[in-house]
Amino acid sequence: MARILTISEWIEGYRDWPLLDVRTPAEYAQGHIPGAINFPLFSNEERAVVGTIYKQVGPEEALLRGLEFVGPRMADMVRQARQLAPERRVVVHCWRGGQRSGSVAWLLDKAGFETCTLQGGYKAWRNFILDGFHQLKRRIVLLGGRTGSGKTAILHELVRLGEQVIDLEGLAHHKGSAFGALGEQPQPTTEQFENELFVHWWRLDPERRVWLESESRSIGRVFIPEGVWEQMRQAPYVRIHVPFERRVERLVADYGRYEPEALIASFHKIRKRLGGQWVQAAEEAIREGRLGEAAAIALRYYDKTYDHFVEKHQPPVLINLEVPSGKPE
Repeated sequence: MARILTISEWIEGYRDWPLLDVRTPAEYAQGHIPGAINFPLFSNEERAVVGTIYKQVGPEEALLRGLEFVGPRMADMVRQARQLAPERRVVVHCWRGGQRSGSVAWLLDKAGFETCTLQGGYKAWRNFILDGFHQLKRRIVLLGGRTGSGKTAILHELVRLGEQVIDLEGLAHHKGSAFGALGEQPQPTTEQFENELFVHWWRLDPERRVWLESESRSIGRVFIPEGVWEQMRQAPYVRIHVPFERRVERLVADYGRYEPEALIASFHKIRKRLGGQWVQAAEEAIREGRLGEAAAIALRYYDKTYDHFVEKHQPPVLINLEVPSGKPE
């Protein structure tokens, strides 16, 4: 008989058990608990068929159709579970902690596994983390500065020095500008970004400060959850000042390795705001290898955007820090 765990009980005592997400691959791709293994009871197409029968005919007919899909695969599911959980202990969940997780838990229980299910399933996890972002208060210190100031490098140095840091751009797979996707893996969904962020948020020591880079609420296509954003807006702010020339050098070093066409395409993303004349000038500079000139054009635009952001949000500045060399040390 499967034991039913709340999300808190699972986090506190069962995180080392393999977590099987029995939802479809499409549901899993949209968002999943970090570390969960997709162990689908139905394929995407099978779930659509069963759902249609449930709505149009009834639950009994839907159950029979589901059994027709799953029955021939039951032995293979047990074999796969033995590979994933050699100690024969698993936690199983679906969307709401209903029939799908209950069915797989029953099967694995009969096959000799010690099984648990998550009360409320993935939906309960989502409610838990969204509430947690509001309820778990953290001592945030924001690190800000104009584009090219080397904020990410400073965050990495702070990690080396033992400070608590959450790299929002790293979790988002995006550097937060029109050029931010260059060299990055595809962005997660906002839902999955929140899932991954919560794991870091939960682990923080609330008595110690945590450093975050000052961001707009959107990082590429993902959004910082409201509970975190509210705390960021009230956090003290360390503003670093790096000379324009050093920032141009950093952008050339960071982005100069990418293909010219990728850089040009990124400039065209801000064409309306930057102006066609400046985009054309940047494109010509890139094609002719004058990357410093192109970087300077980008910085003039992003400096105005940053100054507008600071003026609008008016963060409480803890310290203004001059960094003439532009180096994190």
